[in-house]
Amino acid sequence: MARWKHRPEGSNWGDFGPDDQLGRINLLTPERRREGLAEAKEGIAFTLSLPLDYPGGNFVQFRAPPVLLASHSEQTGRVYNKMICNSEEVTCDDKVILHTQYSTQWDSLAHHGRHFDADGDGIAEIVYYNGFRAGEHLVGPDGEGRSEAKALGIERLAVAGVQGRGVLIDFRRAFGLDKRAVGYDDLMRTLDEQKVEVRTGDFVLLYSGFDRALLDMKKQPDRAKLLSTGAAIDGGDKRTQRWIEESGLVALCSDNVAVECVDRMLSDSPCAIRLPLHDLCLFRLGIHLGELWYLEELANWLHAHQRSAFLLTAPPLRLPGAVGSPLTPIATV
Repeated sequence: MARWKHRPEGSNWGDFGPDDQLGRINLLTPERRREGLAEAKEGIAFTLSLPLDYPGGNFVQFRAPPVLLASHSEQTGRVYNKMICNSEEVTCDDKVILHTQYSTQWDSLAHHGRHFDADGDGIAEIVYYNGFRAGEHLVGPDGEGRSEAKALGIERLAVAGVQGRGVLIDFRRAFGLDKRAVGYDDLMRTLDEQKVEVRTGDFVLLYSGFDRALLDMKKQPDRAKLLSTGAAIDGGDKRTQRWIEESGLVALCSDNVAVECVDRMLSDSPCAIRLPLHDLCLFRLGIHLGELWYLEELANWLHAHQRSAFLLTAPPLRLPGAVGSPLTPIATV
C-alpha cells in the first residue's frame, strides 16, 4: 500500500524512489565525491565540532549537557581506575547520557515533520519525508520514554558516506555580528562578492560568528544575546527556498542554533510553519541540516587564502533509530 497519494507542494517525494530515506544525499555521486577530494590541496585539516558539553546549561529547554559515568556491573563494580584480576594492569570504562542534538549535530529526516493530508482523504496525519508515518515508522514514546525511528533514522545518513565538496559562505564577513535575516538578494550578493560557487552535490556551510560568541560564554549561555548574534537564512523567503531547491545542494550547515532565523519560532503570533527552512529541507526536499558547527578557524583560513571550497568529511554516529546525532566534522583544505 502506498504511503501517500499526493505529496506536499514543492516537494521531491518519490523522485528518488518510493521507499527512499536519503533525500538529496542521493545526489552525492562518486564523481561529486572526487570533486570534493580535489579541493584538499594543502592537506590541512580543521575540526568543525564544538566541545560536546557546549552550549552549556539548558540552552534548549528539553536538552541537557552530556553526563559521563563510570561503567558498572554487579560483578565488577565501578570500572574506573580498576585493577584487572589482581594483575598490575588498570582499566577505565565509561558510559554517557547524551542528548543527540545538544551540541554539534546532524538533523535526520525524522527530526521534522508536519500534519499533512498525504492520503487525500481530507484528514491530516503526522508524516515525515517521503510519507513515512508517525506510529508506524516513527514509534513511541512508550511509558518509559523509549522511541525509535524505524525509517529515516540517522543511521541512513551514516552508511551513505558523508564525504564530498563543501563550500563556506561567510555571513560574518558580509554582515557583521548583528542579527540579520538573510534573504535572496543578500545571499546572491554574498555569493558573488566571495566568489562562492555552489554545485550539485555540495555541502553548504553558513558562518555567522555565533560559534565564537557561544565559546566566549564558557558554558554559561546568555540566550537573549546569542539569539541576537549573527546573520541567518530567512527560511520563509520564497526566492531563497527556490534557490535551495534548484542549487542541488545536499545539506545546509551552520554555526548557529537552527541554521535559519528563528523569529517565527519565538513569536507569540499564530503561525502554521514556525521553522520554514526545516519544513522545506527536512520535510519536503530531504536536505539534512547541521547545527552548532564550529566554523571560525576554517572561515578565517579560507578568507586568508581567497578560497571557499574544501573536502568535508562528516559522518554521524551509526545509531539505529536516532533522529539526530552528534558528530565531529573535518574540513580538509
